[in-house]
Amino acid sequence: MNTKLILNIALHLLQARLKQTIVAAVGVTFSIAMFIALVSFMNGLNDLLDGLMLNRTPHVLLYNEIKPSKIQPIFLAEDFKSKTNFVHSIKPKDIGKSIYDSQTIISVLKKDERIIDVAPKVTLPVFFNSGTIEISGIINGIDVLPEEKLFNISDYIIQGKIADLLQNNSIIIGKGLADKMLLTLGDIIKITTSKGNLASLKIVGISEIGIAEIDNTMSYTSLVTAQKILGEPTNYITDIQLKLFDITSAPAIAKEFKDKFNVDTIDYQSANSQFETGSSVRSIISYAVGFVLLIVAGFGIYNILNMMIYEKMDSIAILKATGFSGNDVKWIFISLSIIIGLVGGIFGLIFGYAFSALIDNIPFNTTSLPTITTYPINYNPMFYFIGITFALFTTIIAGLFPALKASKVDPVAIIRGK
Repeated sequence: MNTKLILNIALHLLQARLKQTIVAAVGVTFSIAMFIALVSFMNGLNDLLDGLMLNRTPHVLLYNEIKPSKIQPIFLAEDFKSKTNFVHSIKPKDIGKSIYDSQTIISVLKKDERIIDVAPKVTLPVFFNSGTIEISGIINGIDVLPEEKLFNISDYIIQGKIADLLQNNSIIIGKGLADKMLLTLGDIIKITTSKGNLASLKIVGISEIGIAEIDNTMSYTSLVTAQKILGEPTNYITDIQLKLFDITSAPAIAKEFKDKFNVDTIDYQSANSQFETGSSVRSIISYAVGFVLLIVAGFGIYNILNMMIYEKMDSIAILKATGFSGNDVKWIFISLSIIIGLVGGIFGLIFGYAFSALIDNIPFNTTSLPTITTYPINYNPMFYFIGITFALFTTIIAGLFPALKASKVDPVAIIRGK
């Protein structure tokens, strides 16, 4: 088989049907460009939403959950040990929210090479006092520097600085709460804890995550200030937050630490299972739509090559009569589809990148996402590789059936018919 001659004949056939060839190539170009733009945008959106979720969610959280005692008095009675007992309305056991021996646990975790860093936290429900009005909320007492390192809190602070929390008796409140109470930087806010403790804190920052439920209730103060408000010692910790180098190992590590430290644990996947499902569904939809576009383009190529065979029956008969085998004719038409797919694919990659860059520069300003200024795009090279590979595969399959038909043409029957 003379490859050079076959390619030369294929190119001449394409030139003879230039308009149809351009239409087929444009179909492939449009399909790949739309596939890349769509997948890049959808994955960029998933990355954005995942980032928003992971910025607020530790990979593994250690805490003490309020729950009833597993061992009830009836189980200790000799008369009932061998029986099936049904116990209702069990009151939770008051073991406290503090993690026992938290400083030792934190010290051990900091030495674990799988962990990026550890951020202890104290969570306390409070009432924000505005005159005679009490607004319920939550204050997170955080170790400022590790918390900023792991969760990038400063990205959501629209006024003030996260470092200002290192001052004594300072607080960063949510924008929703600031708007309700007409508060601004430098104002003093009074709070009451669930135990009746009173405190006055200076507002050093206002944050806006973009979720109303959080912005209306969530506030931050330093770990020391939170412990002081509660009247607890410096080893009082309610949550230990971990970020891992390998995020996929979070479920296994959560189970390991639960058994090792005798505390309750939860990994980010369990805490955000619905969110993970939404991201997977969006990715499946984007890939499905993109592949459908490429398949539709493949049908267009099939129709064009099929019509070309009917119009070029004389040329096929002459080729066979002059010594070309059926296999040679088959490869001529497969070469046609490969050239169309390759040319259309290359231009599709170029236009796909151009469309992605265009979307990436479109302004996107919303109060719900204050840190985002343009639409998100993921420029993963794998999307481009998948696009060109699937395009070539589709066009080759589309050209294969007409090529097989052309290879079986009987030159004698064609010439007699003429």
